[in-house]
Amino acid sequence: MILFPAIDLKNGQCVRLEQGDMARATVFNLDPAAQAQSFAAQGFQYLHVVDLDGAFAGKPMNAHAVEAMLKVVKMPVQLGGGIRDLKTIEAWLSKGIARVIIGTAAVRDPALVKEAAKAFPGRVAVGLDARDGKVAVEGWAESSQVTALDIAQRFEDAGVAAIIFTDIARDGLLKGINWDATISLAEAISIPVIASGGLASIEDVKTLLSPRANKLEGAIAGRALYDGRLDPAEALALIGAAKAA
Repeated sequence: MILFPAIDLKNGQCVRLEQGDMARATVFNLDPAAQAQSFAAQGFQYLHVVDLDGAFAGKPMNAHAVEAMLKVVKMPVQLGGGIRDLKTIEAWLSKGIARVIIGTAAVRDPALVKEAAKAFPGRVAVGLDARDGKVAVEGWAESSQVTALDIAQRFEDAGVAAIIFTDIARDGLLKGINWDATISLAEAISIPVIASGGLASIEDVKTLLSPRANKLEGAIAGRALYDGRLDPAEALALIGAAKAA
């Protein structure tokens, strides 16, 4: 079970959004590389990074910040935002990104996901961000007419490493993860699922470690870490104890 601390990048800064709205961004650190180092020092073992500007632009927009993070931390980094073609996937993986996350292109161009997953086994994840059950694309600016399960099932035998499922309505609001939707998705597919959106407290970590969530690979924590509502040491100690049991 992995707890992924999140770094969302906007204009080269580390921010958190509310419900994916770029106009509702709070800047938490002007230096993303320093934030990455802080998460590493706290004992986290895997970093989740999103290029928010890239998600809207359809191409990498915060490459300098991402590259700076890769220079200062040894833990694996998964990256999403603006990754829409094989050239971009290859470029990021060659620079040291452990796993790329494909979101919009997974809806619009599923063949790309299948080609990339075949070319780079274990290094391609799919990001499914749902609003009222339907997957949103283009940095959450547009809603599609397909459900997360519809998309996930397309990739059942494609070699996708993980599905990162976000409930947009809860993202950045500290209301708790939508466990019912996340767990039901995990139980319906064979691809590992990572919970995202709304992780609020140590109670969410306890739920993550409960038997009902045993099909999940982990969860992403953002604002709760920055606001101090989630103590990294307490969370990681719980996860460590669960692994040792």
